[in-house]
Amino acid sequence: MGPRASTIWYVDIPDPAAVLRERPAPDADAAQALASRLYPETVAVPLQSGTLADSAAPAGRQVFIGSYPGVTVVCEPTLAVNRPSLIDESWTSRLESEHTYLVCAEDTTPWGAFACWKRGELRRSFSATSAFIHENIGLPLVWEREFWGGEHPAERPIDVLPDPQTLPFDPGEFADAANLHWLGFRHTTPAAADATGVADVALCGFTLYAAGTEPAAPPAEPEHRGLRGWWRRLAG
Repeated sequence: MGPRASTIWYVDIPDPAAVLRERPAPDADAAQALASRLYPETVAVPLQSGTLADSAAPAGRQVFIGSYPGVTVVCEPTLAVNRPSLIDESWTSRLESEHTYLVCAEDTTPWGAFACWKRGELRRSFSATSAFIHENIGLPLVWEREFWGGEHPAERPIDVLPDPQTLPFDPGEFADAANLHWLGFRHTTPAAADATGVADVALCGFTLYAAGTEPAAPPAEPEHRGLRGWWRRLAG
């Protein structure tokens, strides 16, 4: 399995969690326009819609986008990198958002990463496995204190001695806490029974093709043909 989450969020409102709690339907036209803007060398062909529960880390040429009032998310596999500060600047400046949040984590290994930018300027970036910190830029945020203080110890087998450099928390859970603080939901267990869950956040899906290689659109069915056309005219 690959990443559990590979997401970047663009936020221009004070309370994005309130928007997501309303379970808004994503704006398909805005998502299509953003896909064309983010991937100008490709053709974004719509595919089946999804949710963050099954599309937070799409594979291959797929991308999932959710566009809501004041909040936009892009789920893209190449965002899951060990050093978030080095992702291409187009990801953090193209939309000119007030806040940009990156949250990534894996299922099969204890790795997690998060980063935040304000008006395109990096403020905080962290990425680590259980025993190795890939990146730690900026001052720790207030909500991080309880993790660094050992209040969220990772579960480990009793008969296995931890690496001396092991962090006092699970890095995937750490990244998920960033997601909860910024956006009001977790990729894992919801914070509360009535909290927003990943299955509540709907997305528009696209497959990216190099220009000229996209599949041909199916031919439009004739409006009136034989008995079918007669029945349609009669029913109308």
